[in-house]
Amino acid sequence: MTAVHHDESARLAALHRYRILDTGPERAFDDLTLLASHICGTPMAFITLVDADRQWFKSRIGVTVPETPRAVSFCAHAILQRDLMVVPDARKDARLRDNPLVTGDPHIRFYAGAPLVTPEGHALGAICVLDRVSRRLSPEQLTALDAIRHQAEAQLELRLHIMELEEALKARERAEAEQAALMEDLRLAHDEVKKLSALIPFCSKTQFEVTIPAVPGAIATVTDGVTQVLHAKRWPEDEIMAVELALQEAVANAIRHGCRNDPSKHVQCCVTCDDAGQVMIVVRDPGSGFDPTTVPNPLEAPNQLKPSGRGIFLINGLMDEVGFADGGRELKMRKRRTAEV
Repeated sequence: MTAVHHDESARLAALHRYRILDTGPERAFDDLTLLASHICGTPMAFITLVDADRQWFKSRIGVTVPETPRAVSFCAHAILQRDLMVVPDARKDARLRDNPLVTGDPHIRFYAGAPLVTPEGHALGAICVLDRVSRRLSPEQLTALDAIRHQAEAQLELRLHIMELEEALKARERAEAEQAALMEDLRLAHDEVKKLSALIPFCSKTQFEVTIPAVPGAIATVTDGVTQVLHAKRWPEDEIMAVELALQEAVANAIRHGCRNDPSKHVQCCVTCDDAGQVMIVVRDPGSGFDPTTVPNPLEAPNQLKPSGRGIFLINGLMDEVGFADGGRELKMRKRRTAEV
């Protein structure tokens, strides 16, 4: 029997409003799927969206099919709750033991899924990890999967907001001019990053500093530049992804908390990468700062349902060293590349 949300019509309306079904691959979602698989140590991981009669994969690892019927979807059960749905052995779960994906190929045993919930409370799908053997996740892995879920939700919101902004700008001449000016600033900033990146092969040490306006769309200006630097330095792909995700989280926090989402303010990012295999990143914002020692540890039981502290937890998990200066207005993080085999 297909699992159905108590307000299915409203949930489906919300899903279609995001206009993401049947769209092409997007790096932001693929990175999160790969990170979930890597952290949880599973051969399969998906970002799913549950439509009326199907489960469609926005991002997938470990399978080639783009979708499955909703009737056999594990995530159709996960969206009925707000906490993580963890099934150590599907053969022992009354909801799943007769599922053809359990009794037949690919013989799924383990499943952990975190529902992707909109600000209005509609669960659109889930980010999940699966395995062909029964198992359990550690508390740290569960917390990390929940943190990645929040990143996926933020990507959905960012994607929707960009589409809505583009449509609004088409209808207003003044807004179109503001958009053009912003895009030109971002293009020039990105060109500067590329020029600096072109010098990498001739330098033993690369350093550049970028200043971006406090808007989410400008985050890629910084992350693209750092990705180019690390690719040129022949870093492993999974370590590049870890640095990119940590940097994305750090800049997003600076925009959201340090700049209060005020586009007239700016965030600075300074990157140093040397041939010894170490990258040092400094992110500065003009905010009032904060005391890092007061941020709750999301791994402690009283804080597991609180949203605060997860970003810093994620950054600490991805980077080797993380510290704050200037009253919390400056974040310094460092990562060393693993030795080449």
